[in-house]
Amino acid sequence: MPAAAQGMYQPATGQGHPAPPAVPAYVVFAGDTIRFDTTEKYERMDRELMSFTYMHTTSTLMLKRSGRYFPQIEPVLRQKGVPEDFKYLCVIESNLDPAAVSVSGAAGLWQFTKATAKEFGLDVDAEVDERYNIEKETLAACEYLLRAWKLFKDWPTVAASYNCGMGGMVRRVAEQKQGSSFDLWLPEETTRYVYRILAAKMLFDNPEAFGFSVTERYPYLPPRRTVTVSGPVPNLIEFALENGVTYAELKRANLWLRDVRLTNKAQKTYQIAIPQK
Repeated sequence: MPAAAQGMYQPATGQGHPAPPAVPAYVVFAGDTIRFDTTEKYERMDRELMSFTYMHTTSTLMLKRSGRYFPQIEPVLRQKGVPEDFKYLCVIESNLDPAAVSVSGAAGLWQFTKATAKEFGLDVDAEVDERYNIEKETLAACEYLLRAWKLFKDWPTVAASYNCGMGGMVRRVAEQKQGSSFDLWLPEETTRYVYRILAAKMLFDNPEAFGFSVTERYPYLPPRRTVTVSGPVPNLIEFALENGVTYAELKRANLWLRDVRLTNKAQKTYQIAIPQK
């Protein structure tokens, strides 16, 4: 292997501009040691390290947003027994933007499609879209990941299946007679996927190695209180004012509320966050 693939998280040198860190000998992900000990693995990891280094605005924003969203994601992962490193999957899915929507209509931090969201118990309709509810979408993501773990018993393969689907991964594992995503011929996007997660972990562990000196982290401010509703809320603007906030503040704190009203014909119970000022 090239001499650069020695040690962990070592910054490379550049001429007048930041250079990406050298490919390390290995990265530990979800308790598994991933070694970059083949030309294929080395070059794929090198590509992703360059990508994170040179997309300056996006990488800086992700680092800043982590202070707000990791404190909401990490406790749910721990509660459900999912390795905490899976927060980096969420990073590459949405760039830590809770309002992100892909060209295919996947939405939220974890980028569920409507069909998959409903399969994993999230409400998605014109008035409520729980893909934008951070706690509930993270719980749904955990359910997906744990279900995939039962199939593959390999966390990197679980992560890859999040991109290409459990069914597609099951078929490829059976056809190619390999148990690890690193040993499978996969669609290019899926092949890059796990390397991108590993590069994201390196970025958040040591931003300086990528040339970033970002000391600010946007704070997470827990809601001042929550209001439990089990019936309709005819006018969310009036509801906001009655609870001492503007409609805009209420919407920012509850992106899952998608209309100016909550009809709630099924009389489901929802928790509406009342934000701090």
